[in-house]
Amino acid sequence: MDRFQQMSVFVAVAETQSFAAAARRLRMSAPAVTRAVSALEAQLGVQLLTRTTRVVRVTDIGERYLADARRILNDLEEAEAAAAGINATPRGQLSITAPVLFGKLYVMPILAEYQTTYPQTEVHALFVDRVVNLVDEGMDVGIRIGELPDSTVRAIGVGRVRRIVVAAPAYLEQHGVPATPEDLPAHRLVVPGGIWSTSEWTFEPNGQRQTVRVRPGIITNTNDGALEAARLGYGMTRLLSYQVAPQLATGELVRVLADFEGPDLPVHVIHREGRHGSAKVRSFVDMAIERLRGAEALGWGAAGR
Repeated sequence: MDRFQQMSVFVAVAETQSFAAAARRLRMSAPAVTRAVSALEAQLGVQLLTRTTRVVRVTDIGERYLADARRILNDLEEAEAAAAGINATPRGQLSITAPVLFGKLYVMPILAEYQTTYPQTEVHALFVDRVVNLVDEGMDVGIRIGELPDSTVRAIGVGRVRRIVVAAPAYLEQHGVPATPEDLPAHRLVVPGGIWSTSEWTFEPNGQRQTVRVRPGIITNTNDGALEAARLGYGMTRLLSYQVAPQLATGELVRVLADFEGPDLPVHVIHREGRHGSAKVRSFVDMAIERLRGAEALGWGAAGR
């Protein structure tokens, strides 16, 4: 194994703080990862990592070497991408992450189109309703909904969504339409679990923040479950606008309390590559931006940004 490969293995172990996790990211065996780091330390004559039975930590010397290794590997990757040229054929493994329902509705069609267009790629999709760290989990590209914290990832806006309350027409006919958020505790409510789960729903009538504590009759671990309960006429639920766009279009669900909704949440495509970027990531990001900005339910055109 050459020095660049050893550097790549060390960076993966340092970032994941685990030999096993680094092995999964690099698609290598755990013993091979361990041997590569040990060989690198032997060649340098220093200890880069401290190992315990529970965690792997970077030493002070390792921290300095890690920064240099990242810079060298990034420069190498960018040099190779520049040499290959802008028209290089995308190839190799590409890992994408997105929220579960967003992945099903919007990302999977893009993945199918992308892999059909570039058959020399192998696409891995991770759809989970939690914030995924691209570096720690070895992802190339992610879809993120909500404001982004300060980060080194590159982000491109593709849409806007918002949290809305919906119910089936039959339920509203039988139980009435809430006039204000204060009416919600009198209704049957479904709350999905996961990243957006909360016992308090926040509204912003006329820009004034208002919080209502809700007592759900049903709590489900998926947005799909909450959507189905509302569609069947059980009660009301609160989801992101894109998640219920098909049911609103057909009239299966109706939007309520629209005058009390909060501000839009941005939707971004994020990635962590340099100014050149590999052909596989660059081509997927370009395709994703075009397709997602064209999705009516994401409101890019209406938002004008």
